[in-house]
Amino acid sequence: MSDKTLPSVSPATIGPDDGEADDHFHDECGVFGVYEHPDAGALTALGLHALQHRGQEAAGIVSFDGRQFYNERHIGLVGDNFTKQSVIDRLKGTRAIGHTRYSTTGAPVLRNVQPLYAELAGGGFAVAHNGNLTNAQTLQRALQERGSIFQSTSDTETIIHLVAMSAKQAFVDRLIDALSQLEGAYAVVALSEKKLIGARDPLGVRPLVLGDLGGTYVLASETCALDIIGAHYVRDVEPGEVVVITENGLQSMKPFAQTSNHSRFCIFEYVYFARPDSSVNGTNVYSVRKRIGEELARESGVEADIVVPVPDSGTPAAIGYAQEAGLPFELGIIRNHYVGRTFIQPTDSIRHMGVKLKHNANRTMLAGKRVVLVDDSIVRGTTSLKIVQMVREAGAKEVHMRIASPPTRDSCFYGVDTPEKSKLLASRMTIAEMADYIKVDSLAFLSIDGLYRAVGEAGRNSDAPQYCDACFTSDYPTPLTDKSGTAEMRQLNRLVEVS
Repeated sequence: MSDKTLPSVSPATIGPDDGEADDHFHDECGVFGVYEHPDAGALTALGLHALQHRGQEAAGIVSFDGRQFYNERHIGLVGDNFTKQSVIDRLKGTRAIGHTRYSTTGAPVLRNVQPLYAELAGGGFAVAHNGNLTNAQTLQRALQERGSIFQSTSDTETIIHLVAMSAKQAFVDRLIDALSQLEGAYAVVALSEKKLIGARDPLGVRPLVLGDLGGTYVLASETCALDIIGAHYVRDVEPGEVVVITENGLQSMKPFAQTSNHSRFCIFEYVYFARPDSSVNGTNVYSVRKRIGEELARESGVEADIVVPVPDSGTPAAIGYAQEAGLPFELGIIRNHYVGRTFIQPTDSIRHMGVKLKHNANRTMLAGKRVVLVDDSIVRGTTSLKIVQMVREAGAKEVHMRIASPPTRDSCFYGVDTPEKSKLLASRMTIAEMADYIKVDSLAFLSIDGLYRAVGEAGRNSDAPQYCDACFTSDYPTPLTDKSGTAEMRQLNRLVEVS
């Protein structure tokens, strides 16, 4: 699902177009699939609308009418490309898969937009992928040595080539053979001429749920995509599970069970990525975020007059903090929801106004107050610096920032577009130095055990962590083959052996 990360920019050049985005981890991708429904294309477009928060660079849908595959892929938002009836009419058929994208590898160009489609020996095949493969480059080099020609720079195309190269006979077996060679994180939806398939990696890092719409099976990254079409949540696709949907119903297989001792679901889904009205990994996200705020208040409470969220991602945690601390919750910062990402900044004076395009201080609530600002995370610190300055200029007496996650000191290699480690503020500063940098009276982060308590655990089991928390702990649950530069010949030899 990925491409090469876009180039970094220095804080001095960051404005509303990039500074706002770069001070959060970028969402990964969202996938959706539906089998045997007369409005499959339209339902998929609606599902992608609900998953827009997981990727805003591009979106695509592939449908099948029993004879032919139809493909619509576009750069930009779902609402800008899939609301015209003429577009939906071109997506003929009763089966479809869709994808909304934010690149983690591969540039944001049309050839990298998913779902990817290919004509294989056994018929047409389309695939969409949320996650990131940590051995994709190694596999691609091995495949190229055998003659494969890649048309994109997306790691998802690796799956297509592995399926095409597999010596297995049945299509599902070829896909399983391909998936067995992958490292990293993936939630996959795939469409062949007879099947809709969903699969999660053995550790279940990325989410995938199964729904039912009047007897029609639906696959989606989050339950909010089921809600928008009126489908009922059935269950999560389990880590290492492959579900195969045909005209005969649903078949479940667990070919990777022997490689997975326990799941390592991405804990940052609860902190930021998932929509608060979704349930991921069986737990309501909004409830978790409120509990995160409660834990934060217990761990790092401070004398203050009001609690103010940095909208919108800090709002549920701020509610929980305020309730636990017995302080008023106030909207001291108002977000403008109608700002695009194409604003041109010709001068320094305009550039420094960038944060105000999206956030504006509610002066009446802030003047003369000791304020607790609650946000979900600090990545580069650029937006936090500007938000704090804005709150102080509005007359706040004190500004205390509380962060609803531990310090993010490491990059993610599992489907989240993050700056390199050296660009992460917490990787190069102590908490005291960070507080001085963003100019707050105090700064505190949620502890890793506090985060685990908020999601329902007694704490983090350091011997066998229950979640993927590598961005906080450097504890990566799978090999990072492409980063280490090792095992290339082993992968190449393995491909030769199975051919």
